[in-house]
Amino acid sequence: MLTIKPIGDVAIRIQFSSDIREEVNHQLQAFIQKIEGENVPGIIECIPTYNTVAIYYNPNLIEYRNLVQLVETMYEKPSLVQSVRPTVFEIPVLYGNDYGPDLQFVADYHNITIDEVIDEHANKEYLIFMMGFVPGFPYLGGLSENVSVPRLENPRPKVASGSVGIGGKQTGIYPVSVPSGWRIIGRTPLQLINMNKMPPTFLKSGNYIKFLPVSEKEYIEIENLVYRNQYEVKTYYK
Repeated sequence: MLTIKPIGDVAIRIQFSSDIREEVNHQLQAFIQKIEGENVPGIIECIPTYNTVAIYYNPNLIEYRNLVQLVETMYEKPSLVQSVRPTVFEIPVLYGNDYGPDLQFVADYHNITIDEVIDEHANKEYLIFMMGFVPGFPYLGGLSENVSVPRLENPRPKVASGSVGIGGKQTGIYPVSVPSGWRIIGRTPLQLINMNKMPPTFLKSGNYIKFLPVSEKEYIEIENLVYRNQYEVKTYYK
């Protein structure tokens, strides 16, 4: 059952569940496709989180009560919109050393080897539940409990862009250099955010990421291709 609440006078918040699960997020993404497929005048943008959607609207074009009624109707209505298959983005990562200073900590915390940490983290499809807390940052679901670790007691004032981190039961990629309390285990040479492009990031909630371990030589080669705008992110459909 949906829970609908106003966010000021320009948005509503629709909660699908109190749980954070892939099935809930899939339901949420399908609902967004239905709403966007209607091209309703006044609806500006749908922004998903783990289990909610915020719909921003122009109150001069659609009233709150009419939007709520539309949402309730669309939720019950069978979808006539063809479901879009999620895209899986393959993200090369160089694990450990200066690129992943906390990789050894993760191994020691679970009493496993560094190679076992990499095996647990890489080559799995992680759902992008939502984008935040800075532009281009993907919050990913599906991290193995075998590599889940607590956050740093004292966050670093800055981590490099492309850093791949673990914070509790979550993993993600920092698209820009920002402070971080997550454990950094590697880095990707890819550029996740480019404000000169539209959209600025190729990642989107509802799609997936797969981390692929690379050597330092491969990392540098990819980094050079990215710098020359000659690298195309490898993808496939799930």
